[in-house]
Amino acid sequence: MPDSPERHRPGSPGAAPPAAADGGEDAPGPKASDRFAAIPEGRGLREHTARGTLINAAFSIGLAWVGLLRRFLIAAFLTAEDYGLWGLLVVVLATIMFLKEVGISDKYVQQDDLDQEEAFQKAFTIEAIVSLAIFALMVASLPLFAVVYGEPDMILPGLALALVVPVSLFSFPRVIFYRRLQYARQRLLESIDPVVGIVVTLGLGVAGAGYWSLIVGQLAGVLAAGLVTVAYAPYRLRLRYDRGTLREYFHFSWPLFVGQSTNLVTLQATMLAGKASVGLAGIGVIGLAGQFTSLSDRIQQIVTQTLYPAICAVADRMDLLHESFVKSNRLGMMWGIPFALGLTLFAGDLVDALLGEEWRAAIPVLEGFGIAVAISQIGFNWTAFMRARNDTRGIATVAAGGLVSSLGLTVPALLLWGLEGFAWAMAAHAVVLLLLRSVYLRRMFAGFSLVRHIARGCLPSVPAVAAVLLIRAAEGGSRPAAAVAAELAAYVAVTVAFTWVFERGLLREATGYVRGRRRAVTA
Repeated sequence: MPDSPERHRPGSPGAAPPAAADGGEDAPGPKASDRFAAIPEGRGLREHTARGTLINAAFSIGLAWVGLLRRFLIAAFLTAEDYGLWGLLVVVLATIMFLKEVGISDKYVQQDDLDQEEAFQKAFTIEAIVSLAIFALMVASLPLFAVVYGEPDMILPGLALALVVPVSLFSFPRVIFYRRLQYARQRLLESIDPVVGIVVTLGLGVAGAGYWSLIVGQLAGVLAAGLVTVAYAPYRLRLRYDRGTLREYFHFSWPLFVGQSTNLVTLQATMLAGKASVGLAGIGVIGLAGQFTSLSDRIQQIVTQTLYPAICAVADRMDLLHESFVKSNRLGMMWGIPFALGLTLFAGDLVDALLGEEWRAAIPVLEGFGIAVAISQIGFNWTAFMRARNDTRGIATVAAGGLVSSLGLTVPALLLWGLEGFAWAMAAHAVVLLLLRSVYLRRMFAGFSLVRHIARGCLPSVPAVAAVLLIRAAEGGSRPAAAVAAELAAYVAVTVAFTWVFERGLLREATGYVRGRRRAVTA
């Protein structure tokens, strides 16, 4: 993980003056010092980032529950038609909103200009341009979607909901706290939106406002969060257009836009192929399996988002980046691979216990998705390091290769062999993506060995899988609930034991950062 800031923060004990940074151990360079202004004296960057992961995880879980409660509780006060119209609007507008995630905030975090207020205002200007363009696209597209779906009533509420995009500009200053690694303040400001949203939504729902309760609640939450963020922002909101900065952001962002676009095409192609081959029920099975992928992605994002501003601060030190990548990925694989392989092993038991006979078709899909999720854990945060190095073209290349793989593997498999073929094609697709990103990992990190990295991440799970398979072989065909529980307990116990055997040094280091006892081990 990245180095402690006290070695190069001006005025800290034992620190050399910024101008004397000579590439010695863990020195990130003079311009990075402003990033560390909010870190308490005596706390290292490694320790601060580890604690930030816990803060982000706690807030992410809490906010996810608030959002789930808002969508669930309001249903008691709406008709199915009202809720269906809301769901349709969310899908339509989210599809367009997907294109807005082109990395403007990531580029702002990555830059290290001398005048940070000016850098923020330039980034804010570009964010405003993109947001207004997306808003205009939403407004222009709503009548078309209304015709396609045969729902003219969606236009007016859709126009109101689209206002979320320009209003969300007031929340852009949160990126300042993100760049400064002020995780708690960033997340507190972020939490205003769902908390205000749930209060307004439920209040209007009880008053009988119908689907407008969801729309007004969404707008109220975004507006409240934006106004409070502006009040606490250290820099003024100001439009400052600069053609050179726009070019710089464009070169950083267009590969990310390509990546988002290929994901959108892949999703739509899968849905169309699924509708043609396995119907709505089959799409439901794919969506159910996708929830497990979403859970894995969400946890990966917590780690990656926490780490990103820290690695941007040391982006000129490849040794530290290499160490950060290896260790963070190993920590992610410690839980991610056992979780994914456990999904494959116990998919049938999960369906039988929780979903029932009508969901039997989901078993092979869950098994295949489990393998795919396990493979996706390997190098999952590689794009953060590419962005930190201001080298994003490889992201577009891998995304394009992934699109070819998806259209050449998963879509034909779904059309020809149904759900089971699709599930195992997803696993093959994950292998293709892994091989593609490994090319850029070897270019970025001298001496990086994909085989060694995979072996280190998978070793703790091998004895656990073997233990379950041996128990099943001894049991024969009969597997009552007690036997399944024993298998699961054995799987967890063996995984924990061998994770400690293989990774106890890294675990001690990580817990030491959280407890304030820093001791690095060799990557």
